Formats: sequence, C-alpha cells, structure tokens
Amino acid sequence: MTPDSAPAFVVEAVSEAIGRNRRRDPVLPGTGGPAGNAVLTAWTALVLLVGSLAELLTLFDVRGLISWHVAVGALLVPPALLKVASTGWRMLRYYVGSGPYLEAGPPPLVLRLLGPLVVASTLGLLGSGVLLIVLGQDRSQRPFVSLPLVSIGWLTVHQACFAVWAVVTGLHVLGRTVPALRLTVAPTESGGVPGAWSRTLLLTAVVVSAVVLAVVLVHADGSWAVGHEFEPRPAAGILLHQ
Repeated sequence: MTPDSAPAFVVEAVSEAIGRNRRRDPVLPGTGGPAGNAVLTAWTALVLLVGSLAELLTLFDVRGLISWHVAVGALLVPPALLKVASTGWRMLRYYVGSGPYLEAGPPPLVLRLLGPLVVASTLGLLGSGVLLIVLGQDRSQRPFVSLPLVSIGWLTVHQACFAVWAVVTGLHVLGRTVPALRLTVAPTESGGVPGAWSRTLLLTAVVVSAVVLAVVLVHADGSWAVGHEFEPRPAAGILLHQ
C-alpha cells in the first residue's frame, strides 16, 4: 500500500503522529481552554509513559520485584485517572457543541476508535490490580467462574486486561508521542497558554496522592510479597494516552 492509495483516515492518523499535521487549539483566558486542556493531557501522558515503562520492567522478575511492581502500579493510578478525566472533558465539550472545542476539532478517526478501548482496558487493569492487593494472593488466584474447559479468577482478569491494554495502548502511544513532546518538552506556543499555575498545582496534587497510594498498597500486599507459590505471569502495567 502506497501513501497515495492508503485510506484517508490512515493518512490523517500517520500525519498527526509524525507531526506533519497539528490541531490548532484555541487559547482562552483562565484555564487556557482547549489549549490548556491539551497541555495538561500531554504532560499527564508523558508521566504515564515513563511510569508504564518502569512497570513493564518489573515483569521480568515479578516475584522478586513484587513490591516495586505494586508501588509503580499504584503511582500510575492517579495520573491515569487524571488522563481519563482530561480527555473525557475534551470529548464532552466537543459533543455538546462548545465553540472552542468544535474549532479545535476531534482527534483522527483511528485514535477516536482506539480511545474507548484504551480507557476500558486501563480502568480494568487499574481496578483489577488494586483488587488483587486487597484480596491477597490466595483469594486472587481462586476461580470465581469454573467451566469444563476454563477457570477464571481475578488474576486471570488482570492478565486479560493487560493483554488488551498492551495492544491498544501501544498503538495509541505511536500516534500521540510526538504531539505530546511538542506540547511539553519542545513547546512552541504552550508556554504562553494561561492556567500554567493551576495545571502545575493539579499535577503536584496528583503526584502527592500517587505517592500516598503507593505507600498504602505496598504495605497492604503482604501475602503477595511473602508468598512462595505464586507463578509469575505477564500480569500488569498501566498507561493512558489520548
């Protein structure tokens, strides 16, 4: 398939992913409007990207690094929820007909289709991961659905969420990394977007809450940390980037 023969929605997604095309987000007083939302989303996404890569590294020895696995996963929960909230707010304002958000326009069709899958798999991964810690190792591996050919427990659910998350979020990251870097690491216009202090305070609050949650969950994972019968499988990792 050549660029000339590729479907328009594919060309649109690739052009934005490599930075050839850019959405122009209107700048409003106060919070910055769509431009401020885009900057907040980009910073949150980069935090999630770095943290998720660290979380994936713990999978090479999830038994030996279980405390790190839990801690890094917990650190990702608040920024992931903020990411869902920021992108959800942008989507809501667009679909209710807010002028500035209509002017900014929607993301490419491919990313709009991936978005719900990214959100659902991330929330499933977050929720099931925290639930594993709350339930403990024995109850987490005990099946709640037993069929002739398959048994399903909460650990299985967590692994299934990870498998879906890894695929859809990997594709999503390919489409959003360059635009996010342009808004954060190498900004051209975002430095003049109003609301910088409010975004900084919000991100600081998210970091503080993430640390508190990590401490709480690490101290609550005793059965996983001392268990010797757990057979490690690809079971975790958290990222939202839209």
